[in-house]
Amino acid sequence: MDMQSATNRANAGTPIVRIEHVGKIFRADEREIVALKDITLDIYQGEFICILGPSGCGKSTLLNAIAGFALPSFGRMIANNREVSSPGPDRAMVFQEYALFPWMTVAENVAFGLVIKRITKDAIRSKVDSLLEKLQLADFRDRFPKELSGGMRQRVAIARALALDSPMLLMDEPFGALDALTRNSLQDEVLRIWMEFKKTIIFVTHSIQESIYLANRVVVMTYRPGMVKKIVEVNIPHPRDISSPWFISLQQELTQMVMEEQMRSQKAETIKALA
Repeated sequence: MDMQSATNRANAGTPIVRIEHVGKIFRADEREIVALKDITLDIYQGEFICILGPSGCGKSTLLNAIAGFALPSFGRMIANNREVSSPGPDRAMVFQEYALFPWMTVAENVAFGLVIKRITKDAIRSKVDSLLEKLQLADFRDRFPKELSGGMRQRVAIARALALDSPMLLMDEPFGALDALTRNSLQDEVLRIWMEFKKTIIFVTHSIQESIYLANRVVVMTYRPGMVKKIVEVNIPHPRDISSPWFISLQQELTQMVMEEQMRSQKAETIKALA
């Protein structure tokens, strides 16, 4: 069952993330690239938000701004009632590239953030054992990342993020490099984690089907400069049937929106090449 409807959001009080007229400009070779422009969005506790759009629309830039890795050039970013000025333990990040330490075992990778927090060894062991069990990694606790498949590595990365007990999980195309079967399996795993751990998840993807399968709301972004084109509600209980008429209808709607932005992208690249 979905955790939050539009009605619930209206009564949910202060957003866990508040994005207020955010813009981001990058400067390179004496040129200015407007990556984000005037983005305003509220995200509430327990939501699963997917940020969707073509390559170059600023999806990852927006997520990095929420994480505190790339501060906005304009506007404000509020997370957990505090203005974002740097990364923080309240916002755990999962990257597409896994970002595991190759010299550490699975258990050591999962424990890393807890060691930094200087909690007791017994508490670390208990937490790590619990997460390894929940993510089906217990039999691999002493393996190194190079000995694991891509899907298993991503499970380790998710376990490491969950170990911090952050209220938010930020995921930047975490399944983009995986094969279809592994991707489908991990989508279900993330949904289970979302429901069990009551996290707020902000998930960047370029897959329309993935966004509908996972999210409460899909934030569709325009091609550069990245703006919010439309926010689409997905008020259907999980598990969702990708072959159902409502799923196919919504997929067609989102495909049309994303293709409009993809065409703008291709037109801009053509003009640039001819200039």
